[in-house]
Amino acid sequence: LSEAPILFKQELQNEEVREGKQVKLTCELSKPDTPVKWMKGDTVLYASEKYEFKQCGTVAELIIRDVKSIDS
Repeated sequence: LSEAPILFKQELQNEEVREGKQVKLTCELSKPDTPVKWMKGDTVLYASEKYEFKQCGTVAELIIRDVKSIDS
């Protein structure tokens, strides 16, 4: 018996923020506590001073601090 595929219940939305501020990007998955990999293009993002990851149940968040134009 195969499991149902994990789907996005709510996909990422574009956010606008001033440079130097922080932004929070959120998505919601169909299955709670699913491992999430955040990427910018082909580059995997890792937790650091700039990037913070949070996950609670089906909701996954990426917080980007000190936003620059290169973060678009």
